[in-house]
Amino acid sequence: MGQGVKQTEMAIPDNTILDGDWGGDDADEALAESAIELDLTPEVCGVRLDKALSALVPQYSRSRLQQWIDAGHVSVDGEVAKAKMTLYGDEKVVIQPQPAPEEQAFKPEKMDLAIVYEDESILVINKPVGMVVHPAAGNWSGTLLNGLLHYLPAIAGVPRAGIVHRLDKDTSGLMVVAKSLVAHTDLVRQLQARTVKREYLALVWGTPTSTGRIEASIGRHPRDRIKMAVSENFSAKPAITHFERLATGVLDTKPVSLMRCQLETGRTHQIRVHMQSIGFALVGDGLYGKQHLMTLFPRQALHARRLGLIHPVSGEACEWSAELPEDFSELLARSNISLP
Repeated sequence: MGQGVKQTEMAIPDNTILDGDWGGDDADEALAESAIELDLTPEVCGVRLDKALSALVPQYSRSRLQQWIDAGHVSVDGEVAKAKMTLYGDEKVVIQPQPAPEEQAFKPEKMDLAIVYEDESILVINKPVGMVVHPAAGNWSGTLLNGLLHYLPAIAGVPRAGIVHRLDKDTSGLMVVAKSLVAHTDLVRQLQARTVKREYLALVWGTPTSTGRIEASIGRHPRDRIKMAVSENFSAKPAITHFERLATGVLDTKPVSLMRCQLETGRTHQIRVHMQSIGFALVGDGLYGKQHLMTLFPRQALHARRLGLIHPVSGEACEWSAELPEDFSELLARSNISLP
């Protein structure tokens, strides 16, 4: 450990999983029970705690140590530590290492999955509003991937737990999941060939033309990294959306239209970006629409209603549909729109 520490005890077992590998409950318990005890010496007198620990416990980054201090997992002489406290050099420091959130990203979690169809090769799921599909920053647990790993442990052997396409967190509707490598390969090829049929219902502000086709490449927004945008940048990817106006109504004295959108491609936020690009942002879309209208509906009004594909093993044409979630149905009723 170097100067500044008289005695160091590390109870972490050699087989404890620390860096994002698979770990079950036993590994978590072992980690939670582990402790690093430091009896400090005068060499660290006058040094700030977080800086001292960064030098004394180099196997962990300074940012992670600071997170543990802020969360109360570090004590000095039996008291909860503060990152900016100055040391005298005679303290006893105890660190309780904690797994980083991303290290739990591939941990199975029990959850209710709305399974529309299942056989030996595929699952079709009606994803609810609010569920994230893949673990990522800010959503390392509670995702569809976590639920799939619990429901079907063997799916861990399929890339991304069989997920071949995704829906935004606040978009509801149908998704297909591959249960085998053979199914995964075939479904990816179908998506690349643009033969998978994906139909969405969207409520937009305004009154678009009765039918239309939007062909405009989509890339990362040049100024806001959270957003996507229609772009001519070399890194933008081709994107095609077909739309049809099914009905019109009024929401808060403003005209709205129920649209059927069909995707040829599957780019991030594609329908949201394409409809906004022609002047008809989705109701409830605070990212691409108007924030002050979010009180009328707290999420983008978008639902993946139909999904069609060729079964990866049998070769049969398959199609499934999913009813609108309750909040979307209520939104249409408020807008005096009946679903055709």
